[in-house]
This record gives sequence, structure tokens and C-alpha cells, in this order.
Amino acid sequence: MIPISRPYLGPEEASAASETVLSGWITQGPKVKAFEDAFAKTVGAPHACAVSNCTTGLHLALLAVGVGVDDEVITVSHSFIATANAIRYCNAEPIFVDVDADTFNMDPEAVRTAITDKTKAILCVHQIGMPCDMAALVDIASAHDIPLIEDAACAIGTEIQMNGRWQHIGAPLGDIAVFSFHPRKVITTGEGGMLTTRDPALDQKFRLLRQHAMSVPDTARHNSAQVIFEGYPEVGFNYRMSDIQAAVGIEQLKRLPDIVATRRRMGERYAELLAPYDGLSAPFEPIWARSNWQSYAVRLPEGCDQKSVMQKMLDDGISTRRGVMCSHLEDAYAGHPSGANLPHSEAARDRHILLPLFHELSDDEQQQVINALVRACGLDGKN
Repeated sequence: MIPISRPYLGPEEASAASETVLSGWITQGPKVKAFEDAFAKTVGAPHACAVSNCTTGLHLALLAVGVGVDDEVITVSHSFIATANAIRYCNAEPIFVDVDADTFNMDPEAVRTAITDKTKAILCVHQIGMPCDMAALVDIASAHDIPLIEDAACAIGTEIQMNGRWQHIGAPLGDIAVFSFHPRKVITTGEGGMLTTRDPALDQKFRLLRQHAMSVPDTARHNSAQVIFEGYPEVGFNYRMSDIQAAVGIEQLKRLPDIVATRRRMGERYAELLAPYDGLSAPFEPIWARSNWQSYAVRLPEGCDQKSVMQKMLDDGISTRRGVMCSHLEDAYAGHPSGANLPHSEAARDRHILLPLFHELSDDEQQQVINALVRACGLDGKN
């Protein structure tokens, strides 16, 4: 069986985790701080704050910019449901806009027309590793003085060209970017997330809220020669990352350049293998984008039944996934008024499948994947 994904871990991560376990400090502590510093340097951000996962990171980001009861946050339905759920956690309402048919990312013009007096934030998603049109979104957010948050769960290692300069997603271009380290992502800590920002006040807010709003961090209290009593000025959360996870993350960051380079080579190879077949469309990458190819979404030919193709490939020993879900089609958001007209989002879910892509996938295995896909679709090569 060729899986859809497989984390790339080795003895270095195992040793780092073991050393941390034996150190006696396993909750949020010095390794978390070291991971935050290394991550900030990697993406070019002044501040990075580690949390338990990307969902909790999105929740903190929204709270930090003031999203609350009955506010509206413009986002996309075409994303993992955590994006919309984080808005609901704030007792606010997601306003779904459609995506661009080629990139699967938020349509800036749809955002522009969705802004109302109740709009408190824009939450864009760098879907499956492809960066959004940040130049347009930054202009819109700035013109309306609305905070812009980047759901960068899939985008570690992705690059974007802005003002003639290439930079990593996560600097960030908006007010906050939020990353995931789930095992399906390019690098992993098992679970875990990271918020990056240029604003030191936002960073301090994240750090306060992630640890029950405790006024004195554990590390400061532990290292103090004086007795310290902490306070709790507001309601906070237990959204901490452990030092065990952070130790793994530090080693994973060292692998990131090689992982991304390999995934980009694999993306190019998939495109070459797909080229001879009418109806099978490789993903589109804008000239200003360098995807990390966190996932590789192929458009199926007209008339191909998505589930049938996936089953035939599974029978051939190839694991796939359908196109990214749409929250407005799930029971939790059924009948949502802003989900009435999202044709590109629905087509992205229903007309695409995700192919296996992971660091140790071989050239022969990629060929097996395409062979199985072609058979499942009943295709011949171009004349």
C-alpha cells in the first residue's frame, strides 16, 4: 500500500525526545522557547508563539484581534472544518466566500464584496500549501482597516513573491499567521501549532492566553530565587505545547529545506507524468508562488466518478483523498446563508483527488500512482 502521506522522522527526533524526557522538564519550557526562536528565524518573523495545535492557534489569533460575540469573519468554506470552527469558538459568525477555480484559494474580489460593518477580521487559508493572493488581500484589509489572519496550517516552507522579493509564508504578510505540525503536514511534532506576528503586543496576548492567562510563566517562577505568586487577570486556556514536541520540532526544522526541495521535485515529476493524458489536470501554481506541495490535487476528467476512481486506486494499493472539504456542506454548517453560492469551492471538493506525496516516495511509486489513476479513469494517452 502506498499511503497518502508519511511523516519523515528519524533517529535524531527520537534522540531529542528521549533527552527531553530524561531531563525532567517535559511541559512547556526551554525547548519550546528554542523551537519558537528557530521557527521565527526560519520564516522571517519577529515573534513566534508555540501552541498545542493549529486550531487553538486560530482561536487565539481571532481573540487577540478582538473577534467576539456576533462579529463576522470572512473566510472560505473550502478548508478543514477547524477554520470555521475557530470563528464559532469566539461566538462570531463565519462568512464564507468562494475560492479561485485554479488555486483553490480565497477570491479577493469576493472578499471585497462581503465586507460589512460587522466584519471584524479576514481569515484566509493557504490551501494545501499554495499561497493566497496576498498582495490583493493585504490591500483590501488595509483599505478597510480590518485585521488579516493567515491560516497557514499547510504552508510551512511555502514562498511568495511580494514587491519583487521572495519570502516565506509566516513573516507574516497579514497581522498573524498560524501553522500546524500535524503528521499530515510537511514537518510534524505529532500535534502542535505556531503563531507568528510582527506585533509584540499580539505576541504577548498569545503567550498570556495559551497558559490560563497566568501572569508569571512557569519558567520564570521555577528559576526565581524569590517566592512568586502568580495571578490570573482574565479567562485563559490550556493551549500549551510540550517540550517533548518542541524537541522533535527543532530537529524537523533542520530537515525542512531538503523536505521542501524534494516535494517540489516530486510535484514537477507528477506534472510530467500527467501531461500525456487528456482530462487529468495538474495543479496550477502562479508565477509569484512556490508551493511546498503539502498536498497534490489532480482534477479528474469530466464524467469520472470521484469515489469510484478512489476505490479503484485503493484496490490497486494506492491511498488517495477527495478534494478538500467544504464546511458549508457539513451538518454543523448546513443551511448557512453564506454557503448558498460557492460553485468553485464545491467543484474543488468534488472534481479533485489528492495523490500520495511524502518525502520518501520513490520515482517508481509515483509512476505506480499515475498508472493506477489512468486505469481508474479509463484513459489513454494523447494522440
